[in-house]
Amino acid sequence: MASKPAAARGTDLQMLRQIRSLVVSARRAAARQINTVQLALNFEIGRCIVQHEQGGEDRAAYGLATLQRVSAALSTEFGRGFSLTNLKLCRSFYLRYRPPIGQTVSDLSVAAASTRRRQLTAAQKGQTPSDLFAAPAGLPGLSWSHFVFLMRIEDDNERRFYELESQSQQWSLAELRRQFDAALFERLALSRNKARVKALASKGHQIEHPLDLIKDPLVLEFLGLEERAEYSENDLETAIIDRLGQFLLELGKGFLFEARQKRFSIDGEHFYVDLVFYNRLLRCYVLVDLKLGKLSHQDLGQMQMYVNHYDRHVKLPDEAPTVGIVLCKMKSDAVVRITLPKHSNITAARYLTHLPDKDALKQQLLRWADESLGPRA
Repeated sequence: MASKPAAARGTDLQMLRQIRSLVVSARRAAARQINTVQLALNFEIGRCIVQHEQGGEDRAAYGLATLQRVSAALSTEFGRGFSLTNLKLCRSFYLRYRPPIGQTVSDLSVAAASTRRRQLTAAQKGQTPSDLFAAPAGLPGLSWSHFVFLMRIEDDNERRFYELESQSQQWSLAELRRQFDAALFERLALSRNKARVKALASKGHQIEHPLDLIKDPLVLEFLGLEERAEYSENDLETAIIDRLGQFLLELGKGFLFEARQKRFSIDGEHFYVDLVFYNRLLRCYVLVDLKLGKLSHQDLGQMQMYVNHYDRHVKLPDEAPTVGIVLCKMKSDAVVRITLPKHSNITAARYLTHLPDKDALKQQLLRWADESLGPRA
């Protein structure tokens, strides 16, 4: 049997790609719808539990016994998903996110009431509504597993920050856990003044100014370098390149990788920038120089030369000034302040090869707030 002409095979492949795209899109849409219904259902279950408790006389003992009986009955009828632990989580979900407390989600009671009215109207007309629950507008597009984790975060500002970032950056549950364990909120907060710390909770991590890019320290535990007694700057650079995707996530929003060991020459002498990135949000180059030991003023001076070269010979007229970051193991804020101009686009940040002590960073943040400091270097 003769094989198909190349043109026909190409048409077949094009059709296959189109159908695959449709299937993937449909499955994603179905998953989003299932997730929306699951969140609305859990919220309404939580509401029922809280309203029942408010009508009881002995809320503690009586409520627990009631939940145990309800859990047993629901599990018998519907199977998994209605354990006592899950019912308690539904209760916590409602208490945590009911309006106006926190103002983190829209009034789901309005959505639920609207749905019930539509269902009643549809039933009266002999119709079957296509959706069991209305989509709860304003609820972050996260999974139930995300919310189970988020509800453990006691601080409202910190929890709201991780809600916003998980949604905007489409973090998986594993990535959310990693960013929380790496104390992203505390690290960003310690790199900002108080007004901009408040913005973290209301807007998430916004990139509006060059120093908004900075986290201090950067957490590079995924490089695996903590297992080695000694490593060189080349080892550090190679490890970053090998795990570039994770490094870009740690750097933050809008980063694109351009080059490693980017060479430029001045009067016949060659210089090399360790890592060159471009930030599409600020529309500027971001140069990173790696230092294993303690930061020196010479390191900052060298970065100033790199930045000057990019500003004068590489960046386009409509692009923003170049940002320089010296990534070092140890630094002195006093050296940074005295070496650089007050509003410089150059700074230094520490890196850690292990997850930070989150409690220690929280205490540091509290001390910093009490001291009423201005903008940090």
